[in-house]
Amino acid sequence: MTDALAAEWLKLRTARSTGYCLGVVALFIALMAVLAWYAAHLWDGLPPARRSSMELSSLPELACWVDYLVMGVLGVLAITSEYSSGMIRATLTVLPRRRTVLAAKAGVVAVVALAAGEVTGFTVLAAARLIVGDRPIHGQEPHVGRIVTAGVVVMVFALLGLSLGTLLRSTAGAIVVVAGLWHIVPVLVQLVPEPWGDRLGSLLPAALVEEIAGSGGQNSIYGKGLPPAAAVAVLVAYAVVPLGAAGIALARRDVP
Repeated sequence: MTDALAAEWLKLRTARSTGYCLGVVALFIALMAVLAWYAAHLWDGLPPARRSSMELSSLPELACWVDYLVMGVLGVLAITSEYSSGMIRATLTVLPRRRTVLAAKAGVVAVVALAAGEVTGFTVLAAARLIVGDRPIHGQEPHVGRIVTAGVVVMVFALLGLSLGTLLRSTAGAIVVVAGLWHIVPVLVQLVPEPWGDRLGSLLPAALVEEIAGSGGQNSIYGKGLPPAAAVAVLVAYAVVPLGAAGIALARRDVP
């Protein structure tokens, strides 16, 4: 297993797509700092009577929300790039235990994505606090629990991307599914009549951040929220169930 992890780490860190994805993450960290500066500048220009009504989405969580998609794409490319290049044949020749290969890929992708998510959240938090200072802008209160959870959801999206890439063996197809779960499905769920809209919305990955942190989902557009323990179970299922299905598919199917 150690050799498999070392091989997968070497492949992931030398792939150009990894650099591109991490570059996008860094770009959005910088953009959040710019947005914090703009919000502080706007707050300074408002009359005192209007300052109390100014609100801005949590910048660390907004940056992590972008990371969901970026790291999901990284997870997809971690496996589909091998299918497209034919390297998967060499990989499975050297390491014929296919589920071990997938587990090693999952471990490496999970560590990189988790690190990216947590670094994003706390870097943006530090930058926002430095720039905004003591201005009481609503939405910029530090919620460490939600930021930590958002970083974990980034990792789950990366594992989901890896699983979909393994199942579909198509970069475009897997990215479309990840993007759909990231943005399109939440939009569609809001159109579902109540109470099913809230019930379905509470199961979406982005909704789990507030639910696990114990916020109850009262500020969420996705629904009323699950208890923290149930939300944790749903989040684990998002990672484990697709990864299990991918392991079965990889073990049973012929290599193209």
